[in-house]
Amino acid sequence: MKTDEKYIPALNFDWLTPLYDPLVRWLMPESKFKSQLVRQACVRAGQRVLDVGCGTATLTILIKQTHAEAEVFGLDGDANILEIARRKAAKAGVSLTFQEGMAYSLPYADASFDRVLSSLMFHHLTPENKRRALVEVFRVLRPDGELHLADFSKPNASLPEMFREAGFERIEESARYKTLFGALSLWQAKRL
Repeated sequence: MKTDEKYIPALNFDWLTPLYDPLVRWLMPESKFKSQLVRQACVRAGQRVLDVGCGTATLTILIKQTHAEAEVFGLDGDANILEIARRKAAKAGVSLTFQEGMAYSLPYADASFDRVLSSLMFHHLTPENKRRALVEVFRVLRPDGELHLADFSKPNASLPEMFREAGFERIEESARYKTLFGALSLWQAKRL
């Protein structure tokens, strides 16, 4: 699904996209918080997992490497970054399905996934699009499905309320990390 909708590229400028991975690794505890996000998701064999706003697929690849028996999908609105993601996945030797699309208009059927993960994407969305995205995530999750999200705390201060509005329960901030850009929170929420 090609999208003509506007999105904010990684690092805010298309020309910086190739530098995204080395800069994030250098400036943040990326490996630590993404590993924690994957651990807290407790993915089981045979489950379907979606990485919303997958970017260069660092998290998507980690999910598949950690849970080889899961079916893992990555979605992003940036066709250029998805090409980087595909090359990284091929180099890592993992089989992933990538699709172009927006978080607030997910191109998947209702109740398609057991887990949805997202890392460093939500702060790019307007408050209205955050709400729309959470409603969409809730829609594509199966009953007992879970959302696991890592993002900066400050622009997402109202996330717990937005989770509840979308229908999620058992909402918890599970970890917080200090970064050069401010606090980064890990969240989990469940669709009952």
